[in-house]
Amino acid sequence: MTYYIYHIPGKKIGMTCDLYNRVTEQQGYEPHEYEVLTTSQDVGFASDMERQLQKEYGYKVDRVPYNKLKCNNMEMKINVTEQTTTFPCPVNKLKGQLMDNIGMHWETDHGDCLITKKSIKWIMKNVKESMYNTERCYIYNKAFARYFDNNDAYISHDKLGSNLKDPHMRDQYGGKTIAGALSPTGDRQCSIQEAIDNCGPDCECMMPSQFDLIREWASKRGLYENGDPKTQALKLVEEVGETCRAILKEDRAEAIDGIGDCVVVLTNLAELLEMRIEDCIREAYNEIKDRTGKMDNGTFKKD
Repeated sequence: MTYYIYHIPGKKIGMTCDLYNRVTEQQGYEPHEYEVLTTSQDVGFASDMERQLQKEYGYKVDRVPYNKLKCNNMEMKINVTEQTTTFPCPVNKLKGQLMDNIGMHWETDHGDCLITKKSIKWIMKNVKESMYNTERCYIYNKAFARYFDNNDAYISHDKLGSNLKDPHMRDQYGGKTIAGALSPTGDRQCSIQEAIDNCGPDCECMMPSQFDLIREWASKRGLYENGDPKTQALKLVEEVGETCRAILKEDRAEAIDGIGDCVVVLTNLAELLEMRIEDCIREAYNEIKDRTGKMDNGTFKKD
């Protein structure tokens, strides 16, 4: 088997034995957006080389070498995307699947994740049923990764069931804990509002974004649990209409309110569709950033 060490400039250095599946299908990068640094049929050599290159290029060094990851031979076939990790079973059967796969480890763009008895409790508390397939469920990667930053949950299990703390698993942020994830239900050292109201400049909490605040507000009101993307889409049309009326009336205050309402609805609509508005914005920007064209009667028209 050939092992590829690939480089996504500005993002990461990783290793895989299936380039297209891992880098293009799972992570969304086309072949011209990454490079293969080296290949080897010796998994041990390739694993050491991957970590060495990560260090030389200035990226976060994998805490667990590739050849030590249980997920390379895992029985539970999870699907890891930039935003979520999806499990191939309904919620009511997930705990048993997780218990059978204690020690399974996988990487995400937000940090390494590991199944332990402690992290299973977090998963079961925060897992969401897929709105498109009741036989699948998912968690948000950033929420799960931040859980490990804030909790002593990096426990590895040997075949005899004994526990071994890995002191290297918490070095991503220099040993400091940071705020919980963007997920409204994610663990936090401080709540979002506490971080804003009470935390001083030396607090180790990560200051939330406006999108975080919107999601926490919506989550507390049951919008994500009971909401419907179709009604949110109609709500968006309503808010756009109000914004247009404000612009026609040259009412600046109403226009500000209307644009803000549109952003709130879009944030919640994305969440209901199992997306993140930040990712939608990034995709849109990547689509337009190199676009050329000209202004015509107040509108930019692409070439």
